[in-house]
Amino acid sequence: MRQFLIEEIKSWERFYRANFINCLTGFKPVSLIGSISSTGVPNLSVVSSIVHLGADPALIGYINRPVAAAPDTITNIEQTKSYTINHIQESFLHEAHQCSAKYLPDVNEFEVSKLTEWYEEGIVAPFVKEAAVRYEMELVEIAPIQYNSTFFVIGQLKSVFLDEAIVGVDGFLDLSAAGSIVSIGLDGYAKAEMITRLPYAKP
Repeated sequence: MRQFLIEEIKSWERFYRANFINCLTGFKPVSLIGSISSTGVPNLSVVSSIVHLGADPALIGYINRPVAAAPDTITNIEQTKSYTINHIQESFLHEAHQCSAKYLPDVNEFEVSKLTEWYEEGIVAPFVKEAAVRYEMELVEIAPIQYNSTFFVIGQLKSVFLDEAIVGVDGFLDLSAAGSIVSIGLDGYAKAEMITRLPYAKP
């Protein structure tokens, strides 16, 4: 096994370095965040940094890139306080990946990706109709991370849409049965396969 020192890593070509570092954290959940601007332009963005922050209150966070690189999603969320998170399945993977492109603010990513814009009564932000697991979020806090100019966006869960068949008797969600995929690095996608569930660990 070879040791890679950060001094060497920093000397690598930009995209080679980015791929290497992005893959280190392993497989991650990957979803589409749906939002809408104050002028009514829908937006979709691919996010693989979504994390569970707590169940009561039900909080979920994600990392938003610097505003200069990815301004639309965070601006929309700031303005409307509403957004959705939609799991990606293999059946629309290519369409979802297209939403990682940098479009101008007046472009509707649903239209360019050929995904279906879907609204539920009383919810401002759009859902992805094709997604087997989708949920509504309300903004709680946007915490700036000064060291690299990113933002930790924290939201509270408001409602969930999914097939009850994937919900176990103890509330466990069988996301592999739902077809939710995972990502690795910047552009790698993989199927998530359940291995087992283990009992609660005790000393």
